[in-house]
Amino acid sequence: MNEQEILNQAKKRVKAKKGFFGHLSAFIAVGAFFLAMNLLTYDPKDPTIWFFFPMLPWGIGLLIHYFAIFGLPGNRALSQKWEEEELAREMDRLRRKHQGRLDAPQEETEVLNLEELEKEKEKRSNWSEEDLV
Repeated sequence: MNEQEILNQAKKRVKAKKGFFGHLSAFIAVGAFFLAMNLLTYDPKDPTIWFFFPMLPWGIGLLIHYFAIFGLPGNRALSQKWEEEELAREMDRLRRKHQGRLDAPQEETEVLNLEELEKEKEKRSNWSEEDLV
Protein backbone atom coordinates (compact mmCIF):
# COMPACT_ATOMS: atom_id res chain seq x y z
CA MET A 1 0.00 0.00 0.00
CA ASN A 2 1.60 3.26 -1.08
CA GLU A 3 1.44 6.59 0.73
CA GLN A 4 -1.45 7.94 -1.37
CA GLU A 5 -3.60 4.86 -0.69
CA ILE A 6 -2.87 5.16 3.04
CA LEU A 7 -3.85 8.83 2.95
CA ASN A 8 -7.10 8.07 1.08
CA GLN A 9 -7.95 5.27 3.52
CA ALA A 10 -7.25 7.55 6.51
CA LYS A 11 -9.42 10.32 5.02
CA LYS A 12 -12.24 7.84 4.48
CA ARG A 13 -12.04 6.64 8.12
CA VAL A 14 -11.92 10.21 9.48
CA LYS A 15 -14.93 11.17 7.36
CA ALA A 16 -16.86 8.14 8.67
CA LYS A 17 -16.00 9.05 12.28
CA LYS A 18 -16.99 12.66 11.65
CA GLY A 19 -20.33 11.46 10.28
CA PHE A 20 -20.93 9.39 13.40
CA PHE A 21 -20.16 12.29 15.74
CA GLY A 22 -22.51 14.51 13.71
CA HIS A 23 -25.19 11.85 14.06
CA LEU A 24 -24.53 11.65 17.82
CA SER A 25 -24.74 15.45 18.16
CA ALA A 26 -28.09 15.55 16.34
CA PHE A 27 -29.37 12.71 18.53
CA ILE A 28 -28.43 14.55 21.73
CA ALA A 29 -29.86 17.89 20.53
CA VAL A 30 -33.17 16.43 19.37
CA GLY A 31 -33.41 14.26 22.48
CA ALA A 32 -32.93 17.33 24.69
CA PHE A 33 -35.56 19.22 22.66
CA PHE A 34 -38.07 16.36 22.96
CA LEU A 35 -37.40 16.08 26.70
CA ALA A 36 -37.91 19.83 27.15
CA MET A 37 -41.15 19.69 25.13
CA ASN A 38 -42.33 16.74 27.19
CA LEU A 39 -41.55 18.51 30.48
CA LEU A 40 -43.14 21.80 29.34
CA THR A 41 -46.34 20.07 28.29
CA TYR A 42 -46.43 17.70 31.27
CA ASP A 43 -49.84 17.37 32.84
CA PRO A 44 -50.13 15.70 36.27
CA LYS A 45 -53.53 14.35 35.23
CA ASP A 46 -51.90 12.59 32.25
CA PRO A 47 -48.39 11.61 33.40
CA THR A 48 -47.29 10.31 29.99
CA ILE A 49 -43.58 10.60 29.31
CA TRP A 50 -43.43 10.26 25.54
CA PHE A 51 -40.03 11.69 24.52
CA PHE A 52 -38.29 8.31 24.59
CA PHE A 53 -40.69 6.79 22.02
CA PRO A 54 -39.03 8.53 19.04
CA MET A 55 -35.61 8.42 20.70
CA LEU A 56 -35.50 4.65 21.26
CA PRO A 57 -35.50 3.56 17.58
CA TRP A 58 -33.17 6.41 16.72
CA GLY A 59 -30.86 5.30 19.54
CA ILE A 60 -30.82 1.77 18.14
CA GLY A 61 -29.89 3.20 14.74
CA LEU A 62 -27.15 5.27 16.38
CA LEU A 63 -25.80 2.16 18.10
CA ILE A 64 -25.70 0.30 14.79
CA HIS A 65 -23.91 3.29 13.24
CA TYR A 66 -21.35 3.14 16.08
CA PHE A 67 -20.72 -0.58 15.52
CA ALA A 68 -20.32 0.00 11.79
CA ILE A 69 -17.65 2.66 12.38
CA PHE A 70 -15.80 1.43 15.49
CA GLY A 71 -16.70 -2.26 15.65
CA LEU A 72 -17.99 -4.22 18.60
CA PRO A 73 -16.17 -3.28 21.83
CA GLY A 74 -13.85 -6.06 22.99
CA ASN A 75 -14.40 -7.95 19.76
CA ARG A 76 -12.81 -7.65 16.35
CA ALA A 77 -16.06 -8.36 14.51
CA LEU A 78 -17.13 -5.44 12.32
CA SER A 79 -13.89 -3.56 13.00
CA GLN A 80 -11.73 -2.05 10.26
CA LYS A 81 -9.02 -4.70 10.77
CA TRP A 82 -11.58 -7.52 10.53
CA GLU A 83 -12.97 -6.01 7.33
CA GLU A 84 -9.49 -5.80 5.78
CA GLU A 85 -8.70 -9.41 6.74
CA GLU A 86 -12.03 -10.65 5.34
CA LEU A 87 -11.46 -8.72 2.12
CA ALA A 88 -7.97 -10.20 1.74
CA ARG A 89 -9.30 -13.71 2.45
CA GLU A 90 -12.09 -13.35 -0.14
CA MET A 91 -9.73 -11.92 -2.75
CA ASP A 92 -7.32 -14.82 -2.19
CA ARG A 93 -10.15 -17.36 -2.47
CA LEU A 94 -11.43 -15.79 -5.70
CA ARG A 95 -7.92 -15.66 -7.18
CA ARG A 96 -7.39 -19.36 -6.45
CA LYS A 97 -10.81 -20.21 -7.86
CA HIS A 98 -10.15 -18.17 -11.00
CA GLN A 99 -6.80 -19.87 -11.49
CA GLY A 100 -8.39 -23.28 -11.11
CA ARG A 101 -6.52 -24.15 -7.94
CA LEU A 102 -9.54 -24.27 -5.68
CA ASP A 103 -10.11 -28.00 -5.45
CA ALA A 104 -13.45 -29.30 -4.28
CA PRO A 105 -13.30 -31.92 -1.53
CA GLN A 106 -13.28 -35.46 -2.90
CA GLU A 107 -16.44 -36.51 -1.08
CA GLU A 108 -18.41 -33.78 -2.85
CA THR A 109 -17.21 -34.61 -6.35
CA GLU A 110 -19.03 -37.22 -8.33
CA VAL A 111 -17.91 -39.20 -11.35
CA LEU A 112 -20.46 -38.88 -14.12
CA ASN A 113 -21.56 -42.03 -15.89
CA LEU A 114 -22.08 -41.05 -19.52
CA GLU A 115 -22.95 -44.49 -20.91
CA GLU A 116 -26.59 -43.47 -21.31
CA LEU A 117 -25.61 -40.41 -23.31
CA GLU A 118 -23.42 -42.50 -25.59
CA LYS A 119 -26.28 -44.94 -26.19
CA GLU A 120 -28.60 -42.04 -26.98
CA LYS A 121 -26.06 -40.64 -29.44
CA GLU A 122 -25.87 -44.00 -31.19
CA LYS A 123 -29.67 -44.16 -31.48
CA ARG A 124 -29.82 -40.76 -33.10
CA SER A 125 -26.70 -40.80 -35.21
CA ASN A 126 -28.36 -38.59 -37.80
CA TRP A 127 -28.06 -35.63 -35.43
CA SER A 128 -25.18 -33.28 -35.75
CA GLU A 129 -23.03 -32.42 -32.74
CA GLU A 130 -24.49 -28.86 -32.64
CA ASP A 131 -28.02 -30.21 -32.05
CA LEU A 132 -27.08 -31.75 -28.71
CA VAL A 133 -27.46 -29.67 -25.62
